[in-house]
Amino acid sequence: MGNKLYVGNLAYSVRDESLQQAFGQFGTVSSAKVMMDRETGRSKGFGFVEMASDAEAQAAINGMNGQPLEGRAIVVNEARPREERPGGFGGGGGGYGGGGGRSGGGGYGGGGGRSGGGGYGGGGG
Repeated sequence: MGNKLYVGNLAYSVRDESLQQAFGQFGTVSSAKVMMDRETGRSKGFGFVEMASDAEAQAAINGMNGQPLEGRAIVVNEARPREERPGGFGGGGGGYGGGGGRSGGGGYGGGGGRSGGGGYGGGGG
């Protein structure tokens, strides 16, 4: 359990100070940041709150998840590090037909497509 929290479904009116106040009842808030759109200057509807300890972070999740903040029920959970998210659609395993796509052995015509013996004229890749 980390002490950094993701806060989602925020009303566009919520600012850093609102988050700081709301989460302050569960312990010391090290930082509270609403993510803003650089182009428009509007809130993106989510942010991050960092608590001083894991225990305070857990208390904040238990106490704030699903609670209304400025008119909207917010979502609070542990923030996941960015590195763990696979990039793009189909991530990790090779997207369409490459080393583990939908058809198993490598897309159209690669040693184990739909027709068993190698898809469209493959004979084993």
